[in-house]
Amino acid sequence: MAIRGDSMSDEAIHILGAGLSGLAAATILAKAGRNVVVHEIRKDSGARFDGDFQGLENWTQSRDFFDEMREWGLDPDTFRSTDFKHMDLAHPDDTITVPRSQRLAFRIVERGTDKHCIDQGFKRMAIEAGAEIRYGSKVDPSTCTIIAAGPKKTSAVAFGEVFRTSHPDHVTFQLNDKLAPGAYSYLIVIQGVGLICTCLWRKQKQTNRYLNETIAWYERMYPDLDREPIKRVGGKGDFSIPASYYHDGKYYVGEAGGLQDFMWGFGMRYAVTSGVYAAQTIINGGGYEYDRRIRSTLLPSIRTSATNRLLMDRIGDRGFKRIATYWMKNQEKTGDGLLFMERLYKPGFARRMLWPITKRLLLRKVRLDDGRMARRMPFRRALKRDEWDMGERAREIAEEWKSVRSAGGHVSFGENDAE
Repeated sequence: MAIRGDSMSDEAIHILGAGLSGLAAATILAKAGRNVVVHEIRKDSGARFDGDFQGLENWTQSRDFFDEMREWGLDPDTFRSTDFKHMDLAHPDDTITVPRSQRLAFRIVERGTDKHCIDQGFKRMAIEAGAEIRYGSKVDPSTCTIIAAGPKKTSAVAFGEVFRTSHPDHVTFQLNDKLAPGAYSYLIVIQGVGLICTCLWRKQKQTNRYLNETIAWYERMYPDLDREPIKRVGGKGDFSIPASYYHDGKYYVGEAGGLQDFMWGFGMRYAVTSGVYAAQTIINGGGYEYDRRIRSTLLPSIRTSATNRLLMDRIGDRGFKRIATYWMKNQEKTGDGLLFMERLYKPGFARRMLWPITKRLLLRKVRLDDGRMARRMPFRRALKRDEWDMGERAREIAEEWKSVRSAGGHVSFGENDAE
């Protein structure tokens, strides 16, 4: 299916992938009068995510992201977003504290095919600018100028349950190595719809036990959650740092360019920014300026996030507790909980010194399918402490979900997705 806007130039620029990075690039190029054709193998933008909530962070760069978008010519009012200046922080020992800031810390958006989702907002912007989008289109990447395809391999996975609730808008971020091995879980509620999600950065068997146990934990800590399950969703992330972002005349953006947050998994800001940079470079004559710009503006914080990931992989709940405690002490001292997150991503002297160790211990040197060399984070093996059985309430939740599924509840992942 092709959806076409109006364009001016005859020579087409082909983009592989109609995610945020590809659509951002398409919008900028089409606004500049270029003939743009976007190819997407799925039926629609956002179909991969199936109604997932995700965060647009506001701490890796100095400016508010929506201000940047407007400056680039992108309209953040085309999709629904919810601002947050605070959240609950759940420690491994079940202590809950509240990081807060007078500044906007992050926005929650929904991914998917519904009209209000961010993917659909970017789709409308691209079409209105004059780009053509061809859904269900499988093309040879060698025919495309911008590569904006999704992940092919797995470094980490996330599993979640979407549900209806009367709970007010809310975000909880939990550090717990049992429920989310090497990572974190979270609860998001926006306008009567909730998502409980656990992220696994180590391979596991019987992955549903992690989600069921995580749901049981949130029920216990938030007894007024009144869940009414709708569906279960899942996704994977592939984390790598390539040797080049411009190769053989092609611009690699978003996940295809390895532009991801290794620490928390925030990737949307990197995706949109890289798409804009690629389009601007092409408009200004093209070439290696794109690679230089990525290296100077985005790569330092990505490398820092990889070093943070190395440390998180090894510290367990004792280390998570120290992080959470320090975060709160820093907020008490500075009066701004956002400062801690900003400092985590600054490539200071200590993290620069740790980078050679990160490359050796966390990343593996690989050759990508397109011929580029990269350092990729493999999906780590399970640890002994990952072996445990579900509790009574988690088993009840598993049985409840079987009933929901038999009545038509949708599942977008399988038990072996994290093995």
